Parts: sequence; C-alpha cells; structure tokens
Amino acid sequence: MNHKNRLASLCLAAVLLLSGIIPFAAEAAPAPSYTGKQMDVLFLHDTHSHLESFVTMHDGNTATVGGFPQIKTLINEAKSNNPDTLVVDAGDFSMGTLVQTIFASESAELRMLGELECEVTTLGNHEFDYRSQGLASSLYAAAESGDPVPAMVLCNIDWAAMEAEGLTEEQKILKDAFDAYGMTDYTVITKGEVKIAVLGIFGEDSLSCAPTCVLKFRDASEAAAETVAAIKANEDVDMILCVSHSGTNPDERKSEDEILAKNVPEIDLIISGHTHTALNQPIRHGDTYIVSCGEYGKNLGSLSMRQRADGRWEMVSYALMPITPAIAADTSTQERIDEFLESVDIDYLSRFGYTSSQVLAQNDIVFATSDDLHSIHTEHNLGNLLSDALMYAVLKEDTGDSNPVAVTIVPSGCVRDTFTRGDITVADVFNAYSLGIGLDGVPGYPLISIYLTGAELKTGVEIDASLTDIMPAARMYMTGVEFSFNPHRLILNKVTDVCLTDDAGSRVEIEDDRLYRVVCDLYSGQMLGAVNSISMGILSVQPKFADGTPIENIEDAIITTGQGEELKAWVAIADYIDSFEDTDGDGISNVPSYYSELHGRKVVEDSRNIIDLIKNPNKYAVIIMLVVIVVLTILILLVVWIIKLIRKICRKKAKASRQ
Repeated sequence: MNHKNRLASLCLAAVLLLSGIIPFAAEAAPAPSYTGKQMDVLFLHDTHSHLESFVTMHDGNTATVGGFPQIKTLINEAKSNNPDTLVVDAGDFSMGTLVQTIFASESAELRMLGELECEVTTLGNHEFDYRSQGLASSLYAAAESGDPVPAMVLCNIDWAAMEAEGLTEEQKILKDAFDAYGMTDYTVITKGEVKIAVLGIFGEDSLSCAPTCVLKFRDASEAAAETVAAIKANEDVDMILCVSHSGTNPDERKSEDEILAKNVPEIDLIISGHTHTALNQPIRHGDTYIVSCGEYGKNLGSLSMRQRADGRWEMVSYALMPITPAIAADTSTQERIDEFLESVDIDYLSRFGYTSSQVLAQNDIVFATSDDLHSIHTEHNLGNLLSDALMYAVLKEDTGDSNPVAVTIVPSGCVRDTFTRGDITVADVFNAYSLGIGLDGVPGYPLISIYLTGAELKTGVEIDASLTDIMPAARMYMTGVEFSFNPHRLILNKVTDVCLTDDAGSRVEIEDDRLYRVVCDLYSGQMLGAVNSISMGILSVQPKFADGTPIENIEDAIITTGQGEELKAWVAIADYIDSFEDTDGDGISNVPSYYSELHGRKVVEDSRNIIDLIKNPNKYAVIIMLVVIVVLTILILLVVWIIKLIRKICRKKAKASRQ
C-alpha cells in the first residue's frame, strides 16, 4: 500500500471511529457502581451564641439573619423527608451574644444544640474564653441539665505530654469535666443502614487564638491518622466524618483542613469550622470533601452523599441554606430561648443597670462591618467609634491612675458585629464587642491600662502597617494616634508618618524615650505575645506600669473603678453611645454625624513612586537592605566562581581532546 492509500485508510478509520461505527479497541471506563447507601448531613459551626435572629449588614444592606427557631424548622423538614438525617456542629458554639453570659451557669448553647437534634460537636477556641473553670462549669451544667446534648469528640488533646509533666490544677479541672460530659476521641452513630464514625480536631490557629487555654495539643494530622486507624481496626463503619475547628485558607499551604484531608485521605467528610468560611462549593482532595457554612447561624449547611462500591462516598448535592425571616420559627425552640434570655436580664445585665432590649441611641449612619475591619486595611468609622468609647469611659471613671490616656486601641479581632441604621440596643452593643471574662468571673473582657515608650508606640503602628495582612485580627483602630502608611514600601518600613493628637486634634510629636499611657481590652494585651512571635521578635512591645517596671502578668493591668469593679469593654461602649446628645428631642440619644466621615487617623498612601518607596528608611529597612546586599553579593560571588570553574573544566577538556 502506497503512502497516499495508507493515509486515506487512516482518515476513513478515524471518521468511522469517531462516528461510533467502529468500536474503540479499549473499552471506556465503566460507570461507578454504588452500594445503595445514602447519607444526608446538616451542619453548623461558629454559631457563637447566636440563638436568635439578629439584624446586621449583609452585602451592603440591613438584613435580619439567623435564628435557631428557623434552623429547627429546616431540620424538622429535612427529617420528615429522611428521619436518618445527621446533624453535626464544628465548634465555637459559644461567645458572641448576651446568651454567653449564662454559658458557665446554664450552658444554653450546648442545650440548644441538643434542641436542634445536633448529635455531635467539638470544642472551638472560644469555648476557652471563660477559662478552664468556666468551660468545666458549662460542661457540668449541660450534662446535669437532663436535656439532650450533643456528643463531644476531640482526638488531639495531648494528655500524655501533660501527664508526663504532671497535670496542673486547671488541666485536672478540664480533664474531670471532659470525663463527666463524656468527651471521646470519636463516636459511632448509626443512621439507618449507615454507620458513621465522627472524630474531632482542634487546629493550630485555633490554639493561637485561645490565650487562656491551658491544654497541649498534638499535630492534627498525626492524631487524626491514629484515630482513623483505631476506627478501622475496632469499628465496622461505612463513613468517617471529622468535625474540625481548624479552618481553611485561600493559601492552600496554610489551609489546615486541606492539609488534614491530604494527610489523612481515609476521612470522607470534614466539617470545617473556625475561619467563618462559607464555601459555596465543597473543596475536594482525593475522596475527601471539605465543607463550611459560615458563622452565626446565617446558613445551615446541607449535603447528600452516596456510597460507591469501593466504600468511598460521592457528594450528590450540596447547599448553604440562608436563614431568613421567611422561614417560620419553631415555637418550642423559641420558648426555650426566651427562658434563657430572661435569665440573662436577671442574672447578668441587672448588675450594670441595663436590659437587653433597652435602646441606647438612634442611628442614621452606615457603619463599616466587622468584616471590613479585617479585610479593608484603612480607617473605618466603626473602629473610630469603638476606640473613642474606651477613651470616654476611662476619662469618666476614677481608675486610680491620674496620668492622662494618650492612646486607646481596638483590634479588629475583638469586633464581632456592627451597628445598623435604626435603634442601637444593649444587645447590639454586646454583640459587637462580646468576648471574654475578667478576673472577677463576670463575662466581658475588662479594659487594661499599660505604658509603652514612644518607640514602642511607633513599633505598634508598624505592626499594623506591615504585618496585619498576615494577621488581620491584629489591625488596630485608635484614638489619640494618627498615621500614614504606604503598602508598597518595604516590609517593616511602611509607615511614612505618625503622631499623637491632643484634645483639640492638634499634632503632637512622639518622644521615643517617653512613657505613654495606653488603654485596650484584656484580650489585646494577651495577644501581644502572638504579634511578637509572628514578627520573630523583631517588633517586640513590652507592656509596663507607670514607673516603667515590666508587666509580667497582663491581668495585673486590669482597670477597676472607684467601686472596685472591673471596667468592661462592652459597658464602656454602651455608656458612650448612651451619652450621645438627643438631637431630635424624643428622649433617646442620636449617633452624631461625626461618625459619618473619616478623620485621617489611618491614611493609606497608595504610591509606587520610587522616591516615596525609599525615602526615610527606618532601622528595619536598613537592616533588610544590608541583608539583601550581603545575600546578593554572596550570590554574585558564587555565580562568578561557578563560571570560572566551568571555564576551567572546559579548558581541561579541550586540552585533553587535542592530545
């Protein structure tokens, strides 16, 4: 056969093959076969005590979202279609609304998860906010309530390491409480024909966000792999599900639950909490799916999976169901919540002279959201109002320190919600700044008073400018300081100007060696170590007393009033908003128009001009540039040496070939 005939035959064969007249020599891969087992899962995480619907800003608009009564309605509907639907939660069920004030005494959050028929949960970092005794008391209260509560699983607590060193008193308190509640590494649940093993994981970033946690934890992947091996050896299960309080990250290298999925591929499904992520589509690595539904009960996650013949599971549907007022509220669930809220007014707010529904002010201003404070690195009116509130409160109270307050600081990580147009209530204020507990055992982080040198103040501003894209929770919103920064300048040298401001708003130069009084909340002081760590000690700040003595225990800096009571951050904000002038004569304060504008407290200089990028280098810039010059010099010398070596080898080869 000549070349032309051969070519014609090949073309004809290709046409027939593509048209299906001639079958493929190799059979197409067979469609996967299935066992007939299906699993429906509903999931939550990071509900943060948001039992009721609440008003917030959503996509630029005021919206009412969330609510356990609405969530219960959806769960009831799902279970009417499939009674074997599994409901799980991935931690941080507490800390975020006034409900948390009865966390230790009544454990409303765990009991309401039980009301939702949630069968398994795990611990998040905020469950440790009320310290070891607070968490222990909550677990005892839940276990002794007689109400159905979810099983609790967590497999990477490093009891062996702690016991080898000798358990501390706080560690013993937690261990006893975990045992009393019935915490285990994993639990097995049967749903119809499907047996599911559920294990729990506590992430590395979660631990870094829990400064009062006294426990040690093992590497998540290592502990999960051992737990999965134990499940496979001891249990006959169809599915392995992990409720993880580790989270995901846009940078896959830092995405803890993605790392877990890759390292422990036997896990079928990871419910991913901690980062408040709302994944519109699951993340998949191999046969492991990762799902997240966002924070505060704004969505209920829903998915269905079917089992292949090889035992692995395939997701066939996935949705985040928005929780809106259009969903009818389950009456019995609302009644349970109302009982808990009554306790909040009586047992907590009465000591401050407030009630949860009390209107503090009327607001016509569009405030930035808490997400804005994390994601948009500029000045924000919400941050300004909150830091102004701390200044107002400390100036108003007799705190035993007559030195003037130079700076008040609010970090974005402590801001949990914003204020919408309309009435601002006590509950709204608490929701906006709700975290923690003081040494007095009363919910709400207290304010602290520390002293920093002028040089350390400048360092703090550089931390904000240079490092908070890596650690957004550390972004600072301040009263008493104004600064400018250029995000395009060299790291640790982004600040182009910084000064203090006096009562009249006039510029005051910062003296490097002078001590300045700084006020912030306790959590911010506790997290200074994390900021020092992330900068590898380069940007270190040492809190001091007024005489310059270093503060070894930051709790020694807690501000108390003349009545001997801790000055709570949220109360400072409530008192400030309540103090606004009543401009329309209706007897209720009005948020002033001052907060409708920005005031140059944090100015972004978005310039790539070479002069703007290199002018006024600080010591860090000089050090970095010297290091770069040294490294470049070494590289150049290395390249020159390699070139010389190559030439020498070439000359030897040429000489040998001539011989």
